[in-house]
Amino acid sequence: MRHKFSLKTKIITMITTLLLFVTVVITGINGYIEWNQTKESMGQRALDVATSISLMPEVIDAFESENPSKVIQPIAERIREQVGAEFIVVGNKDSIRYSHPQEYKIGKRMVGGDNDQALIHGEYYQSEAIGSLGPSLRGKAPIFNEKGEVIGLVSVGFMLEDIKSTIFDRMQVLLISALIVLMLGSFGSVLLTRSIRNDILGLEPHEIVSLYRERKAVLRSVKEGIVAIDREGRITILNHSARQMLGLTEEAKYKHIDEVLPDTKMFKVLESGNSMIDDEMILRNRVVIVNRTPIYEQDGQVVGVVASFRDKTEIQEMLNALSEVKSYSEDLRAQTHEYTNKLYVISGMLQLGHYQEAIDLIQEEYKQHQHQTKKLFKYIEDESVQAILTGKIGKASEKKVDLVIDENSSLSKLPEWFNTSKMITILGNLIDNAFDAVKDRHNKQVTFFVTDLGNDIIFEVTDNGKGIPDAIQEQIFEKGFSTKQGTDRGYGLSIVEETVQELNGSIELQSSEEGTTFTVYLPKREEV
Repeated sequence: MRHKFSLKTKIITMITTLLLFVTVVITGINGYIEWNQTKESMGQRALDVATSISLMPEVIDAFESENPSKVIQPIAERIREQVGAEFIVVGNKDSIRYSHPQEYKIGKRMVGGDNDQALIHGEYYQSEAIGSLGPSLRGKAPIFNEKGEVIGLVSVGFMLEDIKSTIFDRMQVLLISALIVLMLGSFGSVLLTRSIRNDILGLEPHEIVSLYRERKAVLRSVKEGIVAIDREGRITILNHSARQMLGLTEEAKYKHIDEVLPDTKMFKVLESGNSMIDDEMILRNRVVIVNRTPIYEQDGQVVGVVASFRDKTEIQEMLNALSEVKSYSEDLRAQTHEYTNKLYVISGMLQLGHYQEAIDLIQEEYKQHQHQTKKLFKYIEDESVQAILTGKIGKASEKKVDLVIDENSSLSKLPEWFNTSKMITILGNLIDNAFDAVKDRHNKQVTFFVTDLGNDIIFEVTDNGKGIPDAIQEQIFEKGFSTKQGTDRGYGLSIVEETVQELNGSIELQSSEEGTTFTVYLPKREEV
């Protein structure tokens, strides 16, 4: 069995290792940067001193004297002591020394082989070379006479060992600081470990993982929806059944409960600490039975609430769907009944020998049917909408209502996620309400318009009824509200609005004394 380290050991080890790694990396990077900067600074310093000396008139004039070293050596040594250089060597165009910290080397040839750029090309530059004193960083400057000819050069150098020693002295301060930080970090990791263990009730990581896996499996296996909030009202648990039942996504987690599911009464339990059992309510247009239980801390303080709920909407939806299918069936039956009556009339005419009248009636009916069918199939390609309108045309004929399909209509096949049952609910209720609205009119007319241009599919049903009074327009979509007499009224438009909202759409109402228009907007793209 694999050995499990304690949380304390893991945290101390990880923080110490991390700090040690960061310290080593930062020290290394700092050392590299310090080395380059120091070399660049010392090299530039050497070049600046060499340039200054090469431009001194005393040095230039000394080259014309019989003994240049007598003049140049004191000047070079004085400047060398002032700037802290390891050496300042002045040589002629043959690299013969006129000055050197070690006087016995004066008159001998300069060592290093890096004088050609100054003597031949007259350039100012920095170089690294091994001279008579050892490896050094040098600044080289040519010496020109009044004619602009190169007559010699100045070489100012700092030993590389001295540069390294300078950098090491600076790095010691950084290393001491890093060690102090490392010690403080290790001490802080111990305090952090104690704090974390107190927060997680003394559990080890593998114990927490085991509890998490078990909780996740339990939440997924439970068919009831489960939602939990913390003391601030943010959602902390939202199981699969809850997301599926209420149409939520994982993004709802950690949002405030009122943003996602308003009026859940979970705050009431959070404040009172009292459970609420078998409470029936509506959540996101679904009737659910909710149980709410407070979550207690060890000291007895309420720190959250868990709510579980069971769905009662599925059976209700099935009943609504059956009701709409029944309505659709009745529309088709009305169409069949209408044509059956006409067939009886034609049959009677033929039996009585009124052949011409029978032919005229058949032709008139054919023309009317062709006109309606041609418009229907020309402008509307979706089969489910065609079927719904075909049934409503028959019902309109039976009720003596002129159902007109607007010639500006256009509709391609509906997206797959547009359920036929939902289309029956929306269009069936709106057209039936329009038929009822014009029943007392002499000229009964209902107009249907649809278009799928743009991002939305727009359905529009217009009647020439007496309109809906302004005072009740805001109540027209309320469940149970109806202007019609009798029981079991006031559910059609409410169901239409709920269905439209399920499809992430919207519905608008415009009404006057000349008639009423209901407009439905349904987005083509399904929201995930």
